[in-house]
Amino acid sequence: MEVLASSSTDELTRLSAVDLAALTSVGEVSCREVVEAHLARISEINPTVNAVCTVTEDVALLEARQRDDAWARGEVTGILHGIPLVHKDLIDTAGIRTTYGSRAFAEHVPETDNIVVQRTRAAGAVTLGKSNTPQFGTGGHTSNEVFGTTRNPVDTQRSAGGSSGGSAAAVASGMAAVATGTDMAGSLRIPAAFCGVVGMRPSPGVVPWLPTTMSWFPFITAGPMARSVDDAALLLAAMAGDDPRSPIAGGIPPGDFVPPLSGWPVAPGLHDSWRVAWAPHLGGLPVDSEVDRVLGGIPTVLASIGVDVVDDEPDMTGAHEAFWTWRCWYYATAFSDLLRERPDVIDDSTRLTIEGGQELTGAEIGAAERARSRLIERVGDFFTDVDILLVPSAPVAPFAAEKWWPEEVGGRPMESYADWMRHFYYFTAAATPSVNLPAGFTDGGLPVGVQVIAANRRDRDALAFASLLEENLAVNR
Repeated sequence: MEVLASSSTDELTRLSAVDLAALTSVGEVSCREVVEAHLARISEINPTVNAVCTVTEDVALLEARQRDDAWARGEVTGILHGIPLVHKDLIDTAGIRTTYGSRAFAEHVPETDNIVVQRTRAAGAVTLGKSNTPQFGTGGHTSNEVFGTTRNPVDTQRSAGGSSGGSAAAVASGMAAVATGTDMAGSLRIPAAFCGVVGMRPSPGVVPWLPTTMSWFPFITAGPMARSVDDAALLLAAMAGDDPRSPIAGGIPPGDFVPPLSGWPVAPGLHDSWRVAWAPHLGGLPVDSEVDRVLGGIPTVLASIGVDVVDDEPDMTGAHEAFWTWRCWYYATAFSDLLRERPDVIDDSTRLTIEGGQELTGAEIGAAERARSRLIERVGDFFTDVDILLVPSAPVAPFAAEKWWPEEVGGRPMESYADWMRHFYYFTAAATPSVNLPAGFTDGGLPVGVQVIAANRRDRDALAFASLLEENLAVNR
């Protein structure tokens, strides 16, 4: 196990985003000091971890100076005033190289910012650079032919997960206070689980995805990555909000996410106290014994603080078929032209997913949509009796960095790059918000996470309960 040595860089890189924002907003620390400390950390750690694929030092120092100048004029630019972050390399940044992890876009520089970049900048954040991702975000391991493999800072011989692996590794190692990521099949939650940080997939539309050529497609969403639930909520508050260009956007005021989260009440109209369903083996999905062991004590912890815990789970019938059909359809729609024109740049996992979409019939797409609609209705009914569902995050500990996916889970062979990711994409199909929370470590010191899932549009509940569980598990304290 090769673990990164303790750093000589500034203590500022160890502070939470909430604490940093408190310091910069009153001028106790300058934004430039904060940014310089994180840039120094990148210089020290990134050559080993390979999380930040494009470093924008000049941009970061300019933005830091602008924040400091604004403060000198009596202005605080927003809730992320001076907070250093990295954006996943799937998220367009105007004037900054955005490769999508693909050789086809190795020198691509967008002209327009994604709305997530616009909003975080407006909230005062400072862009340190772009974080690594597999090609087009395909898969739960971060490696590509442009930048290579991102390594887990907990153990550099292990995968950082994917597809937001660069963001998770950057946050976990102190190279960025927070980071943006995206999630379709688990791309925020998998790397968060592997690197021992918080990653949240919001409900569809809470964070608009703009610009887009698929306005009604609900499976892709951006979300926050951070070292604590409060920090994730702070970033989400900057990212969330309505937009008239998105027909699925809005529904939750961004101010609802501003921390602190401790003491948030359960959603009105449900229960006087938290009622939680515990499903360690959701639908019979395999889980490695070490993950089982780490998570097994959670119900006892919850019972000790008065949480009503029941062994129950929603019926996830049709989740796989619905998700996989729509994922293949999306890939065929988005990447068929590139596969035809540049087959040499397409990796095997992406190619197989594109080809799966090209072979779909209208009847199959219709069946998938019926299955998805029934699933969403059943899961919605399930959450009329409970507030929160807890299930494992990654069913395995971080695997070797040279592999693309685990060969088996709980003794069961995995047949494809996505087979082991069902704990995640079932809930993508169900349209529920999900927070990965660090839950403990294997005997070998590798992180294990638990998913905190709430009903659609109950993102605040997911964060509030995750905060309560975080306080009582005290994994990273």
